[in-house]
Formats: sequence, C-alpha cells, structure tokens
Amino acid sequence: MDDHYFSADPGGVEHRTALTVSVWGHELAVESASGVFSDGRLDIGTSVLFRETDPPDRPGHLLDLGCGYGVIALALATAQPGATVVAVDVNERAVRLTADNARRLGLSARVTAATPDNVPPGEDFDEIWSNPPIRIGKQQLHALLLRWLARLRPEGRAVLVVGRNLGADSLQRWLTDQGFACRRLASAKGFRVLEVRPPA
Repeated sequence: MDDHYFSADPGGVEHRTALTVSVWGHELAVESASGVFSDGRLDIGTSVLFRETDPPDRPGHLLDLGCGYGVIALALATAQPGATVVAVDVNERAVRLTADNARRLGLSARVTAATPDNVPPGEDFDEIWSNPPIRIGKQQLHALLLRWLARLRPEGRAVLVVGRNLGADSLQRWLTDQGFACRRLASAKGFRVLEVRPPA
C-alpha cells in the first residue's frame, strides 16, 4: 500500500523545502518536507483558516491537531505570546519537522510536537485548531475528532477548516448530532471554517 502523509512513517527519502508563510501579520520562515502534508506550500484550506479568523485573544493551552510541518502551531505561538501549544500528528516525520521549525523560530519553550500516544491522557486544552485529515475516511475522522474534542475545557472551542466538497456541511451536522455546538464562522474558496464548542 502507498504511504500517505497520514502514515506513521512515510517511505522515501526525506527532502526538505524552505518557505516563508504569512500568517496573522507575521512572516514565518519554516521548512516543509516530502511525505508531510502540504510539502512546499501553505495549502488553500489552512490559508483560508488564517485569513478568515483572528488568533486567540488570550493566553491558553492550545492544540494543533494534525500539525503537518507545524504552521498552525507556530502561528498560534507567534500571534499569542502567552500561549503554549501542543502539535500532534501520527506522522513521525511531521513531528520531527515541527520540532525543528519551532527551534528555528525560537518557540521550543512553548511548542511541543508529539505523536498522539505521547500526549498525557489527562492533558486538556482551551482551544483546538485543525485542518483535519479528511481523507483518512469518515469513520476514522469521526473517531479522531471525538477523541480530541473530549479534551476541550468546558469554556473551550475548536476551530476547523474543512472542504465543502469533502463533506464540511455533513460534518457540521454530525458534530451537532453528537451534542456539540457547531457554527460556521466563514466560507471561502470552497472551504468552511467551523467553530465547535463542548456540549453544555
């Protein structure tokens, strides 16, 4: 079976690419890599996420779910200097790359990159930010979201960007059916930005 960016250990030689991304008014010089989501660029969905939202307005403990090369985690830590951020990915290459990018930007003290099983079970979060891996399949995606949304603090929220043609509207309905408060914050370039809050 072919390796994907959501494989734990993508095959092939790792080739890194330097790029600069503009997020919330900050320029971040980072590296991406082959075998990691959105190698060599800022993908359209994440670009929409940044353009259609404001960064967190207060310090907190945040999660970048499915971090890839870490751009969301790094943007959160840069835009909100009081925040600590955990960047999670099943792809071990992505975890190493995110840690390297955090080091390069002087953010290692506040950005921790880890595989899911290396996040302590009792650790919870004020906010979760994600361009979730829709292509893993609906059943796996639902399990992933239920696992991590359960870690939101009572007053917390998740901000997700999902392609409309990849099921954003049905995902919003499903989240509502699970008891979450879910509303659309924005719609642009074929993507929805959703805000999800824990059940009351």
